[in-house]
Amino acid sequence: MIINASLDQGKFPSVLKQAIVRPILKKASLDSTILNNYRPISNLPFLGKVLERVVASQLQGFLDDTDFLDPSQSGFRPGHSTETALIALVNDLRRELDRGSVTLLVLLDISAAFDTIDHGILLGRLSGMGLGGTALQWLQSFLEGRSQLVKLGNTCSDPWPLTCGVPQGSILAPMLFNIYMKPLGEVIQSFGVRCHLYADDTQLYYSFPPNSKEAPRILDQCLAVVMGWMRANKLKLNPDKTEVLQVSRMSDRGIGWLPVLDGVALSLKAQVCSLGVLLDSALTLDAQVSAVAGRAFAQLKLVRQLRPYLVKSDLAMVVHALVTSRLDYCNALYVGLPLKTARKL
Repeated sequence: MIINASLDQGKFPSVLKQAIVRPILKKASLDSTILNNYRPISNLPFLGKVLERVVASQLQGFLDDTDFLDPSQSGFRPGHSTETALIALVNDLRRELDRGSVTLLVLLDISAAFDTIDHGILLGRLSGMGLGGTALQWLQSFLEGRSQLVKLGNTCSDPWPLTCGVPQGSILAPMLFNIYMKPLGEVIQSFGVRCHLYADDTQLYYSFPPNSKEAPRILDQCLAVVMGWMRANKLKLNPDKTEVLQVSRMSDRGIGWLPVLDGVALSLKAQVCSLGVLLDSALTLDAQVSAVAGRAFAQLKLVRQLRPYLVKSDLAMVVHALVTSRLDYCNALYVGLPLKTARKL
């Protein structure tokens, strides 16, 4: 009854809009007196999530039927994952490497993207994709009038109004974020630059012949327009934390210029971390395999200490959770690696 009334009236119940934020120490070894060492965990009312799930299934169906999202968007979509995104990216990079092209992979750093989304702009996007009437009214009610309070032990702060962003921990938030970010892919691709967007992880890459005179102008123009788009859409892009990887057979020599973002020259990195996978300039994945093997062996040592206390079936579950899961993450990228590299796994 509550769900039907909410949908019919186009209103999200106000009592379900308040989030309780509990600060959790990121690691037990960190200094508990430093605020940055805490991760805010937002808890929303259960009934609100039930209501969200009903709307999310309908909204997902609408997105699928209209094919609204850009193919470059991989986050929070059925049939997509970090693995599918990385396979597409690495395949493109290897194809250009085989052609003898130079590719610059730019990993943009966006600060607190989910928390800075402008409600007016998002509602405009929703209206532009064809939503209206009580559906749009319900989504507006869902976004607006929210608040949060911080709870530490038995002590609670006063509620604080939230005037922007999508609710942390909500079911609809990732879907709404994808809708908000959709035009960015179109902006990037208008320059002949390819991209992949996974949630707030935005990567663009541009391939060009060695010694190309047009490449600096095209990439710098693209980055300038991206920066302008971010500002217009109330998102903060950090040039100082943005990373660039040169993928080419001449990576040790450089290309004679550096891409510029908001007046900051972006230096080239020997390797970058893309969606949890280390990529190097020759796409050997040596660093990634070594890192995975090292973490897996470290976990095996911990499991060995538990061996006397667990039955075989429980021990197998622990091994799967701590070791096998690390080996399985994006393991399709390891297909075709040299035997000396694969043996580490």
